[in-house]
Amino acid sequence: MNKVLITIIDCEKYPFKSKDFRVQCKQQLDANGLLVLSGLLLPSAIQALIEEANANEHLAYYCENNHNVYLRPQDESLSENHPRNQIVSSSKGCITDDQVPSESPLKALYNAKEFQDFLCAVLGESALYKYDDNLSSVNVHYACAGQELGWHFDNSSFAITLLIQKPKGGGSFEYIRDFRNSENDEMNYEGVGALLAGEHSPDVLSIEPGDLVLFRGRNSLHRVTPTKGDRVRILSVLAYNTEPGVQLSESARMTFYGRLN
Repeated sequence: MNKVLITIIDCEKYPFKSKDFRVQCKQQLDANGLLVLSGLLLPSAIQALIEEANANEHLAYYCENNHNVYLRPQDESLSENHPRNQIVSSSKGCITDDQVPSESPLKALYNAKEFQDFLCAVLGESALYKYDDNLSSVNVHYACAGQELGWHFDNSSFAITLLIQKPKGGGSFEYIRDFRNSENDEMNYEGVGALLAGEHSPDVLSIEPGDLVLFRGRNSLHRVTPTKGDRVRILSVLAYNTEPGVQLSESARMTFYGRLN
């Protein structure tokens, strides 16, 4: 095991190199659409990341975006009230890969071959690659009181997040599995409209600081409820691509980071 990883994660609980463990995790992800590695980070690593995030929060780019749940441009052939066009709000602060210290435990975990090999086995991918820009691979998100992520489907096939600090209230991850079939262009407008009208009860994922979550959100509608209280919700996103040489689009970089490089 990587000597640095030993100081960051609970290696006994999470033996990344074990074939049986990888198979077990893949089965859970395939069956549930998500996998939670509870208590992956050691308490000392969590504390180090909290201190690191607090020290760098002044660098964060804060923005609020209005969007539909499909994260696509409005369809002018449909009414404003159509589920395809209904607007929700997302707001957060973000520091980018080049602002996360090179010695950060986040970078050590992200770059560790044992971790990447484990992810490949669980996700069914042959290889994973960092983004080919200096902003998008490792991000840290801050959600202050009232900030949230509105309902949406992901564009990517999987997301990897690591909770660093839990707020005093709110900040709950809510989701509904298999709520559309994007591969067959079945958008489930009726179901989305009912959800936005408050007619569905989503599942709620209970996570604690140090928990890592693998989530397949392309067809599962999800959100993070508004943060409550004066403790900031801090979350890291570990972003990989399945092909080399990929950059996040310029429009996405300007939207989320306020800059291109």
